[in-house]
Amino acid sequence: MARCRFADCMNEIDIELDVRQLACPLPILRAKRSLSAMSSGQVLKVLATDKDAPKDFEVFCRQTGNVLLSSDTNQEGVFVFTIRRR
Repeated sequence: MARCRFADCMNEIDIELDVRQLACPLPILRAKRSLSAMSSGQVLKVLATDKDAPKDFEVFCRQTGNVLLSSDTNQEGVFVFTIRRR
């Protein structure tokens, strides 16, 4: 799986999606909706707080063919994902 450091992906972000405080499956469903409206190669940044989000987004990307560029946690404990649209 191709990955880049979060700082390296920052200049590539096309859309940011804030799904903090939403529980599974809503973060994945909202990300899916956002990705479907994007062009191939564009990058989605997702902010999530659901404890299962890291595992969920990894599986989601593997199943859909989108590329999980990074999966990180910021200083506030928020999960930050960058996903490149297939």
